[in-house]
Amino acid sequence: MTIAEVVTIDGPTASGKGTVAHKVADALGYHLLDSGSLYRLVALASERAGVDIADVETLTDVAAKLDVKFGPDRVWLCGEEVSLAIRAEAIGNRASALAVHQPVRDALTQLQRNFRKLPGLVADGRDMGTVIFPDARLKVFLTASVEARARRRYKQLIDKGISASIEDLLRDLEARDLRDRSRAAAPLRPAEDARLLDTSDMTVEQAVAQVLAWHRELGAMPGGR
Repeated sequence: MTIAEVVTIDGPTASGKGTVAHKVADALGYHLLDSGSLYRLVALASERAGVDIADVETLTDVAAKLDVKFGPDRVWLCGEEVSLAIRAEAIGNRASALAVHQPVRDALTQLQRNFRKLPGLVADGRDMGTVIFPDARLKVFLTASVEARARRRYKQLIDKGISASIEDLLRDLEARDLRDRSRAAAPLRPAEDARLLDTSDMTVEQAVAQVLAWHRELGAMPGGR
């Protein structure tokens, strides 16, 4: 049986992994998994339900019953489009906080793996190459300075009409980095066989070109995988 190829693109918040993953998937004609959206959806759904961030049992239940649908640049929760709502900084911070709970991560693991379909999948997140798809053929870990990431996040928010402060974003990113790196459940780190790509001084196009070049280096995928 042929198993669909997977390309994983991991990295910290605002490293550019989402944009790069989207463009790589388009270039290859592969499916796309934005795993961060799933955690943001759990954050939004649980916030709306009034669930405390420390209530692991209820958070896990919310994750297990997530009613989500993805479309091109759009996402629906229980039939309501929430593409913009899940990108709020408060929801991102809540998603990072609930992601430390292993039962919540376990509830989302199979959902994420179900995205693996022919002809292939590009998956972006924080533990795609280490936990969700450890057998991925190409693993990329994007890095960038916190200053560069804060500038990117600021531009993203302003472009969407969301007010933001560079100083606040810097503090939030540093706090989220620390939480993501130090959590016991799937801490943020490169897979041992990941290729590192510092995007601090790179354009999106340059980053995408590098990932595609690495993919070409691998050659055709062996049959029967």
